[in-house]
Amino acid sequence: MTAGTTAVVTGVAGFIGSHLAERLVADGHRVVGVDCFRDYYPRALKEANLDRLRGRPEFTFVEADLALADAAALVGDADHVFHQAAQAGVRASWGETFATYVRDNISVTQRLLEAARRASRLRSFVFASSSSVYGDAETMPTPEETAPRPVSPYGVTKLACEHLCRVYHQSFGVPTVALRYFTVYGPRQRPDMALQRFCTAFVRGDGISIYGDGEQTRDFTFISDAVEANLRATTPAAVGQVFNIGGGSTISIRRIIEVLTRLTGTSVPVSYRDAEKGDARHTAADIHKAKTILGFAPTVDITEGLRRQLEWVQGVAR
Repeated sequence: MTAGTTAVVTGVAGFIGSHLAERLVADGHRVVGVDCFRDYYPRALKEANLDRLRGRPEFTFVEADLALADAAALVGDADHVFHQAAQAGVRASWGETFATYVRDNISVTQRLLEAARRASRLRSFVFASSSSVYGDAETMPTPEETAPRPVSPYGVTKLACEHLCRVYHQSFGVPTVALRYFTVYGPRQRPDMALQRFCTAFVRGDGISIYGDGEQTRDFTFISDAVEANLRATTPAAVGQVFNIGGGSTISIRRIIEVLTRLTGTSVPVSYRDAEKGDARHTAADIHKAKTILGFAPTVDITEGLRRQLEWVQGVAR
């Protein structure tokens, strides 16, 4: 990205969106951040995510519901759009709440793409997808050409958004790029996410509940690596494509607990619950395509990443 460009970041008060906006401002870009403060978790936490951005002349905040806002006005002058906003949560996407996922994920993405097709300056529209589109993939590590088979309604909505990006690119030339995140973690992670719950439990001395037997594995991606992937995805060579963004290695949940025990020098009670519907058993990203086209390579391993997340949780708890 050329310094001095204008970027729109949706979901800017969220975990990834706030970190991305901070990086863009630090790199000399103008950022318009949009958020509506959905009540999936407390607004106060999201407001705190914006602390380093508020008051910066390069940053403009717009509080708006993207399902109702004037999307053309928001993205019409943008050079880049980073669409991070979504209704999150695999386990909460079943039942009547699925209507919210359809509205805030599929419908909002279509509205933004419709506005983007008329944005004359737009160079990239980077969509935040998810490894959830793969479900229980048959191939590990999983390359992008693997047939997606989501095992949760949330994953279904993310896959639908990817298809919308594809058809708007093919039909109208919208410069879309989809990034399939593999379990992003780090400071300011959502409070319902496993690593944030675990770090908080170790800091406070609380017990930990694990869904399943703990042998399930994840490809954890540190937040700064996810942010770097977004910036690299603005290259013209990425347009029209989908990329896995992973941390470079997989680790079991039981092993995560061992690492946290070593880092803190303490232990906490651990209990196990039945596995939840919609949770994939294993995830592992084949990131060869991102390395080749984007020049992306993760730089923070799980031990260092957990150390940084623990330090942040300790600072907040004081």
